[in-house]
Order: sequence, then C-alpha cells, then structure tokens
Amino acid sequence: MDLSESLQHRYTAKAYDTGRRLPDDIVAQLKAALRFSPSSVNAQPWHFILADDEAGKARVAKGAAGAFAYNAPKILNASHVVVLCARTSLPADYLQAVLDQEQADGRFAGEEAREGQRKTRGGYVTLHEEAGDLPVWTQKQAYIALGFLLLAAGTLGVDATPMEGFDAEALDVAFGLTEKGLAPAVIVSLGYHAETDFNAKLPKSRLTDDVLFSRA
Repeated sequence: MDLSESLQHRYTAKAYDTGRRLPDDIVAQLKAALRFSPSSVNAQPWHFILADDEAGKARVAKGAAGAFAYNAPKILNASHVVVLCARTSLPADYLQAVLDQEQADGRFAGEEAREGQRKTRGGYVTLHEEAGDLPVWTQKQAYIALGFLLLAAGTLGVDATPMEGFDAEALDVAFGLTEKGLAPAVIVSLGYHAETDFNAKLPKSRLTDDVLFSRA
C-alpha cells in the first residue's frame, strides 16, 4: 500500500473488534512513530501513557464518563489506547536531560555546537514562558505527534480513533498528571474495527484541491 492508498484507507473507527489484539511488532512501530515525531527545537515536550490491558484501559475510560460516555466503548474495546500529554512546563532538569541525550546520540560536533543548541532551545522556552503561552506551545507539539501516530497507524493497517471528548479533570485524577507537570491533550484508541462499524465501508469525503490549495 503506497502513501496515497494509506491516506484514503485511514479513517476514524467507531467500533472495535474485541477479539483482535495488535501484535507486539506493530505496537513497537507505533511507539517509534511517537518517539521520533518532530518538535520545535527538539524539545520533545510530551509524555505518552499507553494502556495495553483491561485495567489500563479502564483507568483511561474514567475520563469518558458523563457527557463523554459515548467514547467509553472506543477506549474499552480497542486493543491499545494512548493518552498524549503535553508538558505544562519545561524545567531546567528536563532540558538538561534532552541535551544530554542529544550528546549521547552524537548530535554535536563539539562543545560550541552543544552550547548553541542549549541557548537556542532555552531561548524559545523563555520566550513562551514570558508570553504566558508555554502550555499552548507544548500542546501544539503534542498534536504533531498525534499526526505521526495516525499516519503510522494507517500505513500499518491499524485502525485509530483520536478523541478530544474526555473529562480532563477525571484523567488528571486517575493518573496524577498535574503533579507530574502534564496535561492530557488527546486520547487515541488503536486496534481493528468491528464488522458493525459502518464507517469502515464509507468513502472518504474531502474538499477538492481547487478549494484547499492556492498558489503562493
């Protein structure tokens, strides 16, 4: 399947086959898509919670109660569920950990390059801290990771359901996110659709090129 076919095949699943589980090698590739997603100045301002058993999915589903109960079956019946969280702050120790990892991975030709990266990333973090929009900035980065995850899933023949319809406070309580400096951005269910999911048989509907694109 080429990229165009993957894009047209991918859709938002509405019901999952509870009898099918993602193979470990597929899960590893999906995790790689998240890990290697790009972020501004390589800040990697995110954290991913992976639910791969009934207890974990039930814990995530605590965020799908009340007005959001319609999303609970998509969480509980899927093979795996990921909660993409954005970091609400980027403290010095976290930025140092990123810099140290870059050093270990051979990203710097010398100390000058390392120091330049430290100053550049720190400068952007300070810019957003002073503007008061750091959590918004980090959430935008989390959505880049979301895009990579959805594309990877489609390419691998995995169905996915991104969900913004959840109780953020309930998820916060379930996972102690605030004290960890995290805020939930989006939940993604992963697995294989059920035969009852009528959406799987519907064609894609997108605006045409002449509406979506214009020449610069």
